[in-house]
Amino acid sequence: MDKLKPTVKCLKCRKKLKGRSDKKFCNDHCKSAYHYRKSLEGELKFYNDVLRVLRNNRKILKLYNRAGKSTVRCEVLLKEGFNPNFFTHYWKNGKGDVYLFVFEFGFLKRSEHGNDKYVLVKWQEYMEH
Repeated sequence: MDKLKPTVKCLKCRKKLKGRSDKKFCNDHCKSAYHYRKSLEGELKFYNDVLRVLRNNRKILKLYNRAGKSTVRCEVLLKEGFNPNFFTHYWKNGKGDVYLFVFEFGFLKRSEHGNDKYVLVKWQEYMEH
C-alpha cells in the first residue's frame, strides 16, 4: 500500500510542486524572488529597529523639554529608555559644543559637580546657518 505524500507547495507562489520530494520552488524565478524578499526583510528589520529607537528617543526628549530648553540628569532619561547613541544629525555652536539631535529635539551631555546631565534644546532657525 502506498503512503500518501503530503502536498508540497512552492514557498513563493504556493503552486503544487512536482518532482523531487525535497523540492521547495517551482522554478528559478520563484527561488530568486523568495530569497530576494528574505534579504530585504533583514534590511527592513534593521531599518525598523533603528527607527523605533529614534522615535522613542524623540518622545522622551519632547517629554522632558516642553519649554524649548531644559536640563535633566542623564540617569532620568536613561531610565526612560533613552539611547544617546541614536540621533539624526548634530549642530555645533560658536563655543564648539556639539548638540546631537533626534529630529527637532537636541541634547548635549554636560558634567556639573560630578553629575552627568543633558542640556535639552529644540531646533531653531538660527541653527541652520
